[in-house]
Amino acid sequence: MRFVRPGRGTPERLLWSRDSLLVTRLAQHLPRARIVELADSGWCVTASAADLSDELAASLAPASSFGLAEVDPAEPAAVRYVSALGRAVHISGVDRGLDHDETPEMAKRRVLDYFFAVKGDHHVEFQPIVELHTMQAQEWECLFRPLMPMPEQSIGAIVEAALVGRRAVDFDMFVVEATLDRIAQVTTSAPECRHLTFSINLLPASLLAPQFEASALAERVRKMGISPAQIIIECTEQQAIGDVPHLRRQVQALRRLGFGFAIDDAGAGYASFNLIASLEPSIIKIDRQIVGRIGNKDGRARKALVEAFVSFSRRIGARLVAEGIENRRDLAALRESDVDFGQGYLLGRPAVVPEQPRRIRPVRALPSVISTSGGWEGAMATPRVISR
Repeated sequence: MRFVRPGRGTPERLLWSRDSLLVTRLAQHLPRARIVELADSGWCVTASAADLSDELAASLAPASSFGLAEVDPAEPAAVRYVSALGRAVHISGVDRGLDHDETPEMAKRRVLDYFFAVKGDHHVEFQPIVELHTMQAQEWECLFRPLMPMPEQSIGAIVEAALVGRRAVDFDMFVVEATLDRIAQVTTSAPECRHLTFSINLLPASLLAPQFEASALAERVRKMGISPAQIIIECTEQQAIGDVPHLRRQVQALRRLGFGFAIDDAGAGYASFNLIASLEPSIIKIDRQIVGRIGNKDGRARKALVEAFVSFSRRIGARLVAEGIENRRDLAALRESDVDFGQGYLLGRPAVVPEQPRRIRPVRALPSVISTSGGWEGAMATPRVISR
């Protein structure tokens, strides 16, 4: 999204509204105003602060809902209009007196409006998934990062808003297109990335939608210059799956076309052993709540559950990935339990381009609570990570 900047020193205001009548009347009344249509998320009107006011907007369309915010010239030019837009969307539900009567669904809808309004400013990061015994990256998870500074919103809050607002498919369509576009940029510009494998997150509701029919998704991927074999579809645990047989058929179709398929958050929420067995994924990702503290003295129950996943995954021919590895005690316990793959800040943080995992420095002659192979430090070692 780009706004045309006025002359220097001119104070500005930005108005956001979903009401086309108000925007049309403002355009007629303020011929020098700049108007940007935000797809299906309303309009922005930017004009001189001397011309654009609450009183004017209210007089032109008394029944319209809108938000009006100052454009701060002290902010960098690249973000000042995005920040003003965020404030205007927020104000649209507060200054117009909606805060007392606003339902949770209305609040979520405003979050989603804001997300789509600033959609040109989001980005994708890559986090390595590492083979724990060689410490080599096998693939990279694509993490969509929203830029929504005013007010700031996490990706979890936006996913929740998409579910509450019944726009999960719209949300995932946008995220997948942006992610595939970024993968194509990376694989084209860097020869060493040309044949890398990437995982993309999708909600179960989207996987069941016609827009994500397997052959259509494969065609979309190929048009980007990417092979379906380079893409793993990761089903995120955000909602119960009502039609498991339908989802199973979709997973089978995806895998026939070369896609990998991963179940995320295994062991938590809706991702049960029964569901995993029904879908037969190629990858199972253990929830970070199980992985965290597995290397502690009180981690025996967690370790037993992980070992059950190890046995289960091998019986169905799936790879097992432990998420959320943040210290070397947990890494040692996972390696001892024969978990093959891992992901987490200890191994590699998300980055704007795919990066190799960190090398964990071995420590000799230090006591260890957990016996490990390969010279990796145990629970008593002082954590120290060096970049490759």
